[in-house]
Amino acid sequence: MNQSALPALYLASTSRYRQQLLAKLTPHFTAIKPETDETPLPDEDATALVRRLARAKAQAVATTLSEGLVIGSDQVAVFNGQIIGKPHTMDNAISQLSQFSGHSVTFLTGLALINAATGHCQQVVEPFTVCFRTLSAAEITAYVEREQPLDCAGSFKSEGLGISLFSAMRGDDPNSLIGLPLIRLLHLLRNEGINLLTQGG
Repeated sequence: MNQSALPALYLASTSRYRQQLLAKLTPHFTAIKPETDETPLPDEDATALVRRLARAKAQAVATTLSEGLVIGSDQVAVFNGQIIGKPHTMDNAISQLSQFSGHSVTFLTGLALINAATGHCQQVVEPFTVCFRTLSAAEITAYVEREQPLDCAGSFKSEGLGISLFSAMRGDDPNSLIGLPLIRLLHLLRNEGINLLTQGG
């Protein structure tokens, strides 16, 4: 099949990380900022939160369209049962990594794919665990100063020097760490009859 057979694909995100990941699969998509309230609900656990927000982001864009496939995604890091957000400051990043030293952090990435024409929604939550080696204060400070991962949940960039902080990684798709589980996404697209190997162009 040729490129004309590929339906319009939308990414409900302005995250440069998610756009870069999706571009690995196809250049044929449009990124749109979803208008979504990301405030957690009372007593909402991490899995329920990322599942709800991934769908809400995709739905916010899908409701403005008559057709096309819309991808929504949301991610949180969980450490000792608590949701860990983006550090935003150097001091917070150093504090987060100091807590993680010698321990494991699980990342939960919610993924939703909505067919705007039919309203059909598919959803998954993809877990991925990172095991941190025991880090010295000097290593942590040097890393944060070098990569400044201030907009990354967990205070690292696994696609960059952040890999040097780990002793092991456990999960099905390391792309989910960066914010978009591509293996799962390709599966959801195939469920919609879309195979980017033959239709991506």
